[in-house]
Amino acid sequence: MAKNQYIFANARIRTKELALLDKPFFDQLLACKNYDDCLLLLANKGWGTSGEESAEQILSKEREKTWELVSELVEDISVFDTFLYGNDFHNLKAAIKQVYINEEVPNIYITHGTIKPEIIYDAVKKHDFSTLPEHMIKCADEAYQVQMHTGDSQLCDVIIDKATLDTIYKRGKASGNELLAEYAELKVASADLNIAIRGFKTGKKKEFLERALAPCDSIDINRLMEAALDKEEAIYDYLSNTVYADAVQAIKESPSTFERWCDNLIIRRIRPQKHNPFTLSPIAAYILARENEIKSVRILLSGKLNDLPDSSILERLREMYV
Repeated sequence: MAKNQYIFANARIRTKELALLDKPFFDQLLACKNYDDCLLLLANKGWGTSGEESAEQILSKEREKTWELVSELVEDISVFDTFLYGNDFHNLKAAIKQVYINEEVPNIYITHGTIKPEIIYDAVKKHDFSTLPEHMIKCADEAYQVQMHTGDSQLCDVIIDKATLDTIYKRGKASGNELLAEYAELKVASADLNIAIRGFKTGKKKEFLERALAPCDSIDINRLMEAALDKEEAIYDYLSNTVYADAVQAIKESPSTFERWCDNLIIRRIRPQKHNPFTLSPIAAYILARENEIKSVRILLSGKLNDLPDSSILERLREMYV
Protein backbone atom coordinates (compact mmCIF):
# COMPACT_ATOMS: atom_id res chain seq x y z
CA MET A 1 0.00 0.00 0.00
CA ALA A 2 1.48 3.33 -1.06
CA LYS A 3 2.20 6.06 1.47
CA ASN A 4 -0.42 8.39 -0.04
CA GLN A 5 -3.02 5.62 0.37
CA TYR A 6 -2.11 5.34 4.03
CA ILE A 7 -2.54 9.09 4.40
CA PHE A 8 -6.11 8.87 3.09
CA ALA A 9 -6.93 5.78 5.12
CA ASN A 10 -5.49 7.25 8.30
CA ALA A 11 -7.43 10.47 7.78
CA ARG A 12 -10.60 8.35 7.80
CA ILE A 13 -9.38 6.58 10.91
CA ARG A 14 -8.83 9.89 12.71
CA THR A 15 -12.49 10.79 12.11
CA LYS A 16 -13.59 7.35 13.34
CA GLU A 17 -11.54 7.79 16.50
CA LEU A 18 -13.92 10.59 17.45
CA ALA A 19 -16.66 7.98 17.89
CA LEU A 20 -14.61 5.72 20.17
CA LEU A 21 -15.99 5.36 23.67
CA ASP A 22 -14.15 7.43 26.27
CA LYS A 23 -13.97 7.39 30.06
CA PRO A 24 -16.85 9.87 30.58
CA PHE A 25 -19.12 7.60 28.54
CA PHE A 26 -18.11 4.58 30.61
CA ASP A 27 -18.86 6.63 33.72
CA GLN A 28 -22.38 7.15 32.32
CA LEU A 29 -22.72 3.43 31.63
CA LEU A 30 -21.56 2.61 35.12
CA ALA A 31 -24.13 5.06 36.54
CA CYS A 32 -26.99 3.27 34.76
CA LYS A 33 -29.40 1.63 37.19
CA ASN A 34 -29.47 -1.70 35.41
CA TYR A 35 -28.43 -3.79 32.42
CA ASP A 36 -31.34 -2.64 30.21
CA ASP A 37 -30.53 1.01 30.78
CA CYS A 38 -26.95 0.27 29.68
CA LEU A 39 -28.22 -1.27 26.43
CA LEU A 40 -30.40 1.78 25.82
CA LEU A 41 -27.48 4.15 26.36
CA LEU A 42 -25.33 2.08 23.99
CA ALA A 43 -28.12 2.12 21.39
CA ASN A 44 -28.19 5.91 21.59
CA LYS A 45 -24.46 5.81 20.86
CA GLY A 46 -25.08 3.75 17.72
CA TRP A 47 -24.33 0.30 19.13
CA GLY A 48 -26.88 -2.21 17.89
CA THR A 49 -29.53 -1.73 15.22
CA SER A 50 -32.94 -3.21 16.05
CA GLY A 51 -32.95 -2.50 19.75
CA GLU A 52 -33.79 -6.13 20.41
CA GLU A 53 -30.35 -7.73 20.11
CA SER A 54 -28.60 -9.47 22.96
CA ALA A 55 -25.42 -7.97 24.35
CA GLU A 56 -23.32 -10.58 22.55
CA GLN A 57 -25.05 -9.83 19.24
CA ILE A 58 -24.38 -6.12 19.71
CA LEU A 59 -20.70 -6.70 20.48
CA SER A 60 -20.35 -9.08 17.54
CA LYS A 61 -21.87 -6.45 15.25
CA GLU A 62 -19.46 -3.82 16.50
CA ARG A 63 -16.56 -6.13 15.66
CA GLU A 64 -18.06 -6.62 12.19
CA LYS A 65 -18.21 -2.84 11.74
CA THR A 66 -14.50 -2.57 12.56
CA TRP A 67 -13.42 -5.10 9.95
CA GLU A 68 -15.84 -3.75 7.36
CA LEU A 69 -14.18 -0.36 7.76
CA VAL A 70 -10.67 -1.84 7.57
CA SER A 71 -11.65 -3.74 4.41
CA GLU A 72 -12.77 -0.47 2.83
CA LEU A 73 -9.52 1.28 3.69
CA VAL A 74 -6.90 -1.41 3.01
CA GLU A 75 -6.63 -3.48 -0.16
CA ASP A 76 -5.02 -6.45 1.56
CA ILE A 77 -6.16 -6.90 5.17
CA SER A 78 -3.78 -9.83 5.61
CA VAL A 79 -1.31 -7.20 6.88
CA PHE A 80 -3.32 -7.42 10.13
CA ASP A 81 -3.21 -11.22 10.39
CA THR A 82 -1.08 -10.90 13.54
CA PHE A 83 -4.29 -9.87 15.32
CA LEU A 84 -6.27 -12.79 13.89
CA TYR A 85 -4.09 -15.86 14.40
CA GLY A 86 -5.48 -16.28 17.90
CA ASN A 87 -8.96 -16.78 16.44
CA ASP A 88 -7.67 -19.50 14.12
CA PHE A 89 -6.05 -21.43 16.94
CA HIS A 90 -9.12 -21.01 19.13
CA ASN A 91 -11.16 -22.55 16.35
CA LEU A 92 -8.66 -25.41 16.09
CA LYS A 93 -9.18 -26.14 19.79
CA ALA A 94 -12.94 -26.01 19.32
CA ALA A 95 -12.85 -28.33 16.31
CA ILE A 96 -10.70 -30.93 18.07
CA LYS A 97 -12.97 -30.92 21.12
CA GLN A 98 -16.08 -31.16 18.93
CA VAL A 99 -14.71 -34.12 16.97
CA TYR A 100 -13.56 -35.75 20.20
CA ILE A 101 -17.00 -35.67 21.84
CA ASN A 102 -18.69 -36.30 18.47
CA GLU A 103 -21.46 -33.81 19.12
CA GLU A 104 -22.65 -30.56 17.58
CA VAL A 105 -21.76 -27.66 19.86
CA PRO A 106 -23.37 -24.28 19.07
CA ASN A 107 -21.51 -20.97 19.01
CA ILE A 108 -18.02 -22.31 19.70
CA TYR A 109 -16.27 -20.81 16.67
CA ILE A 110 -14.95 -17.27 16.28
CA THR A 111 -15.24 -15.32 13.05
CA HIS A 112 -12.53 -13.08 11.61
CA GLY A 113 -9.68 -15.53 11.50
CA THR A 114 -7.29 -15.98 8.60
CA ILE A 115 -8.97 -19.26 7.64
CA LYS A 116 -12.65 -20.22 7.74
CA PRO A 117 -13.75 -22.28 10.77
CA GLU A 118 -15.40 -24.89 8.55
CA ILE A 119 -12.06 -25.57 6.84
CA ILE A 120 -10.45 -26.17 10.23
CA TYR A 121 -13.30 -28.41 11.36
CA ASP A 122 -13.20 -30.41 8.14
CA ALA A 123 -9.43 -30.89 8.48
CA VAL A 124 -9.82 -32.18 12.03
CA LYS A 125 -12.75 -34.41 11.18
CA LYS A 126 -10.85 -36.02 8.31
CA HIS A 127 -7.56 -35.97 10.24
CA ASP A 128 -5.99 -34.36 7.17
CA PHE A 129 -4.28 -31.10 8.06
CA SER A 130 -2.78 -30.44 4.63
CA THR A 131 -5.48 -27.81 3.96
CA LEU A 132 -4.39 -25.73 6.95
CA PRO A 133 -1.73 -22.97 6.89
CA GLU A 134 1.80 -24.27 7.38
CA HIS A 135 2.12 -22.72 10.84
CA MET A 136 -0.87 -24.77 12.08
CA ILE A 137 -0.16 -28.22 10.62
CA LYS A 138 2.34 -29.64 13.14
CA CYS A 139 0.53 -28.34 16.22
CA ALA A 140 -2.86 -29.47 14.86
CA ASP A 141 -1.64 -33.02 14.38
CA GLU A 142 0.10 -33.16 17.78
CA ALA A 143 -2.88 -31.70 19.65
CA TYR A 144 -5.26 -34.02 17.81
CA GLN A 145 -3.20 -37.09 18.72
CA VAL A 146 -3.04 -36.08 22.37
CA GLN A 147 -6.76 -35.41 22.63
CA MET A 148 -7.90 -38.50 20.75
CA HIS A 149 -5.49 -40.99 22.32
CA THR A 150 -5.22 -39.71 25.89
CA GLY A 151 -8.22 -37.44 26.40
CA ASP A 152 -5.85 -34.90 27.99
CA SER A 153 -7.65 -31.67 27.09
CA GLN A 154 -5.26 -29.53 29.13
CA LEU A 155 -2.20 -30.76 27.25
CA CYS A 156 -4.08 -30.34 23.98
CA ASP A 157 -4.74 -26.71 24.91
CA VAL A 158 -1.13 -26.11 25.98
CA ILE A 159 0.17 -27.36 22.62
CA ILE A 160 -2.18 -25.09 20.70
CA ASP A 161 -1.63 -22.08 22.98
CA LYS A 162 2.14 -22.33 22.56
CA ALA A 163 1.77 -22.52 18.76
CA THR A 164 -0.51 -19.47 18.92
CA LEU A 165 2.10 -17.42 20.77
CA ASP A 166 4.94 -18.58 18.52
CA THR A 167 2.96 -17.67 15.40
CA ILE A 168 1.90 -14.25 16.65
CA TYR A 169 5.47 -13.50 17.68
CA LYS A 170 7.10 -14.70 14.49
CA ARG A 171 4.67 -12.96 12.16
CA GLY A 172 4.46 -9.77 14.20
CA LYS A 173 8.24 -9.41 14.34
CA ALA A 174 8.56 -10.18 10.63
CA SER A 175 5.87 -7.65 9.64
CA GLY A 176 8.27 -4.73 9.34
CA ASN A 177 5.78 -2.61 11.28
CA GLU A 178 6.71 -1.15 14.67
CA LEU A 179 3.24 -1.46 16.19
CA LEU A 180 2.67 -5.07 15.10
CA ALA A 181 6.13 -6.03 16.38
CA GLU A 182 5.52 -4.36 19.74
CA TYR A 183 2.07 -5.90 20.01
CA ALA A 184 3.56 -9.35 19.43
CA GLU A 185 6.24 -8.73 22.06
CA LEU A 186 3.75 -7.58 24.70
CA LYS A 187 1.25 -10.31 23.86
CA VAL A 188 3.77 -13.11 24.29
CA ALA A 189 5.49 -11.58 27.33
CA SER A 190 2.21 -11.08 29.19
CA ALA A 191 1.15 -14.64 28.33
CA ASP A 192 4.45 -15.97 29.66
CA LEU A 193 4.01 -14.08 32.92
CA ASN A 194 0.50 -15.43 33.27
CA ILE A 195 1.66 -18.99 32.60
CA ALA A 196 4.44 -18.71 35.17
CA ILE A 197 2.18 -17.27 37.87
CA ARG A 198 -0.59 -19.82 37.32
CA GLY A 199 1.99 -22.56 36.99
CA PHE A 200 3.43 -21.76 40.39
CA LYS A 201 0.03 -21.48 42.08
CA THR A 202 -1.16 -24.81 40.65
CA GLY A 203 2.13 -26.62 41.27
CA LYS A 204 3.03 -27.26 37.64
CA LYS A 205 6.25 -29.13 36.93
CA LYS A 206 9.17 -28.13 34.74
CA GLU A 207 7.93 -30.23 31.82
CA PHE A 208 4.68 -28.29 31.70
CA LEU A 209 6.41 -24.89 31.81
CA GLU A 210 8.87 -25.91 29.09
CA ARG A 211 5.95 -26.85 26.86
CA ALA A 212 3.93 -23.73 27.64
CA LEU A 213 6.37 -20.80 27.76
CA ALA A 214 7.11 -19.03 24.47
CA PRO A 215 10.43 -17.24 23.80
CA CYS A 216 10.43 -13.45 23.41
CA ASP A 217 13.03 -10.69 23.64
CA SER A 218 11.84 -8.99 26.82
CA ILE A 219 11.52 -12.11 29.01
CA ASP A 220 14.19 -14.70 29.79
CA ILE A 221 11.86 -17.71 29.93
CA ASN A 222 14.53 -19.92 31.53
CA ARG A 223 14.94 -17.54 34.47
CA LEU A 224 11.18 -17.08 34.66
CA MET A 225 10.71 -20.84 34.71
CA GLU A 226 13.29 -21.26 37.47
CA ALA A 227 11.47 -18.62 39.51
CA ALA A 228 8.09 -20.29 38.94
CA LEU A 229 9.53 -23.60 40.13
CA ASP A 230 10.94 -21.94 43.25
CA LYS A 231 8.58 -19.58 45.04
CA GLU A 232 6.21 -16.70 44.34
CA GLU A 233 8.67 -14.09 45.61
CA ALA A 234 11.25 -15.38 43.14
CA ILE A 235 8.88 -14.44 40.29
CA TYR A 236 8.50 -10.94 41.73
CA ASP A 237 12.26 -10.59 42.20
CA TYR A 238 12.88 -11.56 38.57
CA LEU A 239 10.21 -9.19 37.23
CA SER A 240 11.54 -6.33 39.34
CA ASN A 241 14.66 -6.33 37.17
CA THR A 242 12.77 -6.29 33.86
CA VAL A 243 10.71 -3.72 31.96
CA TYR A 244 7.65 -5.35 33.56
CA ALA A 245 8.50 -4.34 37.13
CA ASP A 246 5.21 -2.41 37.36
CA ALA A 247 3.34 -5.68 36.87
CA VAL A 248 4.34 -7.00 40.29
CA GLN A 249 1.78 -5.00 42.25
CA ALA A 250 -0.97 -5.93 39.77
CA ILE A 251 -0.09 -9.63 40.06
CA LYS A 252 -0.22 -9.42 43.85
CA GLU A 253 -3.69 -7.89 43.77
CA SER A 254 -5.54 -10.45 41.64
CA PRO A 255 -5.51 -12.29 38.29
CA SER A 256 -8.12 -9.89 36.90
CA THR A 257 -6.03 -6.87 37.94
CA PHE A 258 -3.00 -8.34 36.19
CA GLU A 259 -5.03 -9.04 33.05
CA ARG A 260 -6.21 -5.44 33.10
CA TRP A 261 -2.62 -4.25 33.57
CA CYS A 262 -1.54 -6.19 30.47
CA ASP A 263 -4.33 -4.75 28.31
CA ASN A 264 -3.66 -1.22 29.55
CA LEU A 265 0.03 -1.57 28.78
CA ILE A 266 -0.76 -2.42 25.16
CA ILE A 267 -3.10 0.58 24.85
CA ARG A 268 -0.47 2.93 26.31
CA ARG A 269 2.21 1.63 23.98
CA ILE A 270 0.10 1.90 20.81
CA ARG A 271 -1.40 5.32 21.54
CA PRO A 272 1.54 7.30 20.03
CA GLN A 273 1.09 5.44 16.73
CA LYS A 274 -2.01 7.49 15.89
CA HIS A 275 0.42 10.26 14.91
CA ASN A 276 2.28 8.14 12.34
CA PRO A 277 0.17 8.73 9.18
CA PHE A 278 2.56 7.26 6.61
CA THR A 279 2.20 3.64 7.80
CA LEU A 280 -0.55 1.16 8.65
CA SER A 281 0.08 1.74 12.38
CA PRO A 282 -2.87 4.11 13.06
CA ILE A 283 -5.24 1.59 11.46
CA ALA A 284 -3.73 -1.24 13.50
CA ALA A 285 -4.00 0.88 16.64
CA TYR A 286 -7.64 1.60 15.86
CA ILE A 287 -8.38 -2.14 15.54
CA LEU A 288 -6.84 -2.75 18.97
CA ALA A 289 -8.67 0.26 20.42
CA ARG A 290 -11.99 -1.12 19.18
CA GLU A 291 -11.25 -4.57 20.63
CA ASN A 292 -10.34 -2.89 23.90
CA GLU A 293 -13.62 -0.95 24.14
CA ILE A 294 -15.67 -4.01 23.12
CA LYS A 295 -13.99 -5.98 25.90
CA SER A 296 -14.71 -3.21 28.39
CA VAL A 297 -18.37 -2.99 27.35
CA ARG A 298 -18.67 -6.78 27.76
CA ILE A 299 -17.15 -6.57 31.25
CA LEU A 300 -19.49 -3.76 32.26
CA LEU A 301 -22.64 -5.41 30.86
CA SER A 302 -21.75 -8.70 32.50
CA GLY A 303 -21.27 -6.91 35.79
CA LYS A 304 -24.62 -5.14 35.52
CA LEU A 305 -26.38 -8.36 34.52
CA ASN A 306 -24.97 -10.12 37.57
CA ASP A 307 -25.63 -7.21 39.94
CA LEU A 308 -21.96 -6.72 40.80
CA PRO A 309 -21.06 -3.60 42.82
CA ASP A 310 -19.94 -0.67 40.68
CA SER A 311 -16.56 -0.73 42.43
CA SER A 312 -16.01 -4.33 41.34
CA ILE A 313 -16.91 -3.49 37.73
CA LEU A 314 -14.76 -0.36 37.73
CA GLU A 315 -11.60 -2.17 38.79
CA ARG A 316 -11.95 -4.48 35.77
CA LEU A 317 -12.55 -1.82 33.12
CA ARG A 318 -9.72 -1.14 30.68
CA GLU A 319 -8.03 2.17 29.99
CA MET A 320 -9.53 3.78 26.91
CA TYR A 321 -7.58 4.69 23.79
CA VAL A 322 -9.14 8.17 23.64
